[in-house]
Amino acid sequence: MTGREFKDLTFQQFANIANAFSSPKRLELIDVLSQGERDVETLSKETNMNFANTSRHLQILKNSNLIKVRKAGVRAFYRLTNNEVYHCWKSLQLLAEKTTAEIREITKMFFEERLSLEPISIDELAERVKNESITLIDVRPKEEYQSGHIPKAVSLTVADIKAKKYKLSKNKKIVAYCRGEYCVMAAEAAKVLNAEGYKVTIMKDDINHWREMSFPVEN
Repeated sequence: MTGREFKDLTFQQFANIANAFSSPKRLELIDVLSQGERDVETLSKETNMNFANTSRHLQILKNSNLIKVRKAGVRAFYRLTNNEVYHCWKSLQLLAEKTTAEIREITKMFFEERLSLEPISIDELAERVKNESITLIDVRPKEEYQSGHIPKAVSLTVADIKAKKYKLSKNKKIVAYCRGEYCVMAAEAAKVLNAEGYKVTIMKDDINHWREMSFPVEN
């Protein structure tokens, strides 16, 4: 093998992975799968795609070795191949934040429309969870909560909140979290609860960052 052949072959593999990341819907699938294993039906619902399109995008991700599949009878469950896929997704977000003004403007506009929510840091959250000075709510779907959540977090989806299926104290500050900075569920939950007179803020990061900071996770 010549040096040229080596470069052509390896750079083609890099390009294949970059191509798998080039679809907004595939990025959203990676974002959902970063929270845990999911079947096609759940992924279709979460990404607002039909079954066929979801399967097509999953196949592209699988062919690039970014996800793996597990069969259970007639059902197929997908998960990220390894943590490097998640890290690549987070690095892509960081690159976009640093190089694309539109990302910063869109994010600023979204949060300003939701009562100028100020995110809380993981270190500050860990301290407040420890001394029980806050009420922590996990607004992700129940399956994601069950796959792993911050200790003492209460599972309370946006649908639950909108349907008023909750009992929360107005004497404690509430912190909501979901899948990270570009997930809208925590911000939507905070908007509804703030309108009801609760004092709510959000955690900017997700359960994966919490775990990587060596904080405990409950299942």
